[in-house]
Amino acid sequence: MNKTAISLFKQKAMQLASTFEVCCCLDSNNYTDPYSQYSYLIAFGIQDEIKTDAGEAFRVLKSFYENNKDWMFGFFSYELKNETEQLNTNHKDQLNFPDLYFFIPQFLIVLQGDEIKVLRGDEGIIETINKVSLTHYLPSAEVKIESRFDKKAYINTVEKLQAHIKRGDIYEINFCQEFFANNAKINPLAVYQQLNELSPTPFAGFFKIYDQYILSATPERFLCKRGNQLISQPIKGTAKRSTDLIEDENIKVNLKSSIKEQAENVMIVDLVRNDLTKSAVKGTVKVDELFGIYTFPQVHQMISTISCELSPEVHFIDAIKNTFPMGSMTGAPKIKAMQLIDTYEKSKRGVFSGSFGCISPDGDFDFNVIIRSILYNSASRYLSFQVGGAITYAAKAEDEYEECLLKASAILKVLGQV
Repeated sequence: MNKTAISLFKQKAMQLASTFEVCCCLDSNNYTDPYSQYSYLIAFGIQDEIKTDAGEAFRVLKSFYENNKDWMFGFFSYELKNETEQLNTNHKDQLNFPDLYFFIPQFLIVLQGDEIKVLRGDEGIIETINKVSLTHYLPSAEVKIESRFDKKAYINTVEKLQAHIKRGDIYEINFCQEFFANNAKINPLAVYQQLNELSPTPFAGFFKIYDQYILSATPERFLCKRGNQLISQPIKGTAKRSTDLIEDENIKVNLKSSIKEQAENVMIVDLVRNDLTKSAVKGTVKVDELFGIYTFPQVHQMISTISCELSPEVHFIDAIKNTFPMGSMTGAPKIKAMQLIDTYEKSKRGVFSGSFGCISPDGDFDFNVIIRSILYNSASRYLSFQVGGAITYAAKAEDEYEECLLKASAILKVLGQV
């Protein structure tokens, strides 16, 4: 199949899948990756499912996997921190995603190179997809975006967090702010497709669970397992792109050599190394790439890769639990950072800064980080997206605010706010 035929097939598959009560699409957008088995996966229909909140969620998932050993797609909410640590959240939740949700699909179709494969369901589903008559929905989003922080309040809060850093409570914290809309009317599939076209990323995805949607253009991998290897790829370090090729290249060079960005990145690398140690064969945790610079449509990002060999005594679900929530969205030290996040942020994160992805029958898995994502409850018509960044001693509050707007730029454009 050529690129045009593949693109058309994806559109038709998504249109069909989105008519089911639950579906999940994972799209690499043709970014090459040494750890990915498939470039595109779409799962829809429910053969079985689990839905639970923090408490025994990881144990429930482990039992679900052991009882089925099948393909399963799902997500981990950030609020599972209340299970992994002695934490709680006081903020109101207006999206109401469960803390953990996984389903075994009736149908699973994957792209491997230019070959389409049906991994679950009748082969006739391909013919059904090819017969789909595409409806070209306009996104026509009717939203009025508001923010929980104005610029002054955001800067004031960053300065308070830096006071904690000066006292030695933390070294770094990921501080986020929510943009939201009440009574929002959107077509989730159309909005996702426009977002994915404007900002194609290697871990993009569309997740529908009944009335709730995750529309994601995330560039970040949380954790994947290939055989007995665990791989994590945290992002810390962002720079705006330029349309001028020479200037754009200079921006990349400056990001690579930035002492501030390197300091942010290496703190999280150390945190991830520590998290992986809990599940690793002793002496196998290593940094495969430090301060790698990767380019996306809106931004350049600094990404590091850390891996280890999974101990045969540790179940892979426990390995996920041992690293969750991801270091790039918390801070260092991790527990204190999460406590301060609950104190100073104004919104419950919920599924934002959690993770979604899939587990294969043999126990391999791949999960992203839910950032650069629109969350939408079509029943309550509440729409939300959050953006944030790493606050360190050297951070400049005004620059961090501008970085938030940069990270939100693709979403704001799709929602007609730019």
